Amino acid sequence: MLQIVEVEPLVGRVIRLTLSDGSIVERDLADVLWGPVFERIAVDDAAFREVHVRNGTIAWSDDADLAPETVIWGHWPPPKGGRPPATLRVPNLTD
Repeated sequence: MLQIVEVEPLVGRVIRLTLSDGSIVERDLADVLWGPVFERIAVDDAAFREVHVRNGTIAWSDDADLAPETVIWGHWPPPKGGRPPATLRVPNLTD
């Protein structure tokens, strides 16, 4: 299973990921940063930029994290085979 090995915050709530197979993908996380655990990250650029890799996914210093399947593929379960799309706006998980 693919894992995230590196993350770089870009403009807004977009991140660039390097995956364990060498793929580089960009994800817009604006739609998934909701609720109390993401409240500060969703509105504070400096807090969002604290994103880092922990255990194969992305996380922030206040213990907020996102499932790697959501970040890499935009949904669960990931499709069999193939590569994740190069860019993706991750859908709101409440939809």
